[in-house]
Amino acid sequence: MKAVVYDQPRSFTVTEVAKPHPGPGEVRLRVVLAGVCGTDGHLHQGEFDPVYPLTPGHEIVGEVDQLGDGVTGLSAGQRVVLDNMQSCGMCPSCRRARPAFCHQLVAQGVNAPGGFAQYIVGPAGKCHPVDDLDVEVAVLAEPTACVMHGLDVLGLPPGSDVLVFGAGPTGLVLAQLLRYVGAARVTVAAPTAFKLEVAKAHGADETVQVDRSDPETSTKRLRELAPDGFDVVIDATGSVDVLSRCVALTRDGGTVFVYGMTEESAQLTVSPYEIFRRELVIKGSFSQAYSFDRAISALRGGRVRTEGIITHRFGLDDYGAALAALGDSACIKAVIQP
Repeated sequence: MKAVVYDQPRSFTVTEVAKPHPGPGEVRLRVVLAGVCGTDGHLHQGEFDPVYPLTPGHEIVGEVDQLGDGVTGLSAGQRVVLDNMQSCGMCPSCRRARPAFCHQLVAQGVNAPGGFAQYIVGPAGKCHPVDDLDVEVAVLAEPTACVMHGLDVLGLPPGSDVLVFGAGPTGLVLAQLLRYVGAARVTVAAPTAFKLEVAKAHGADETVQVDRSDPETSTKRLRELAPDGFDVVIDATGSVDVLSRCVALTRDGGTVFVYGMTEESAQLTVSPYEIFRRELVIKGSFSQAYSFDRAISALRGGRVRTEGIITHRFGLDDYGAALAALGDSACIKAVIQP
């Protein structure tokens, strides 16, 4: 079969590899669609603890192709989304309900073979049937599960006034789900006009266009919207420049939520006195946990709308172009069609 294979950072080929075979309790999936995520850009640079040789791709929709011994409840030809995270259930992190920090974590597409390939093998119990969903809706299950977990961590008080920096896929999903977990108002700030139009169409109450060369103008507009600051300010960009603006826009006693993934080496300077004096809270959210089922339910019920989010589609041979699209302001979400 054909797959993207890295042998070291920034060095990949699209090559022929052996087709995997499912073991007991596993299934082989023919990959129908795989989402390209900002994490894949970090993996390309050698960040996020990749294990080589590596086939990335962790947002996976597949068709059941072959069943391993003992698999029940799935059948050949069924379409599923694959939860790429497998925790041991016994280590100290798992025993404290923190499976994303499992000491033996298997993350397909990061330290085990992922979905930028024609076929992938995964545990049957991690396959969620989605025959009723359009494939371009189903492929957003994993990012939506990450947002669900983020909202679990955030614990938003009802009636909160929330600012989201970023109108990429996760920013757009965050903005939608925040409305259903208690936000009284959701404001989305981002540089690209058409992405803000998508945010508005999907329910954002306010949108503010950010000029990267003149950030103070957008900051002034945000202060007009919330003179005392926002209850919660979320960074969904992974930009330290954006993060550095969040504290000043947060109300006394409010929360800065670090959701976007920065470079591993990035540093943020924050005044501990200001955190102390203003009783600020800084929270972070990593990956997803106990949220895949809920994510699919939100997609199935229309609580998360996906129209306009997927903008670019590539074949495996165009993986380099798919990576480049991550930095293209005209791209919201790219997918690979093996």
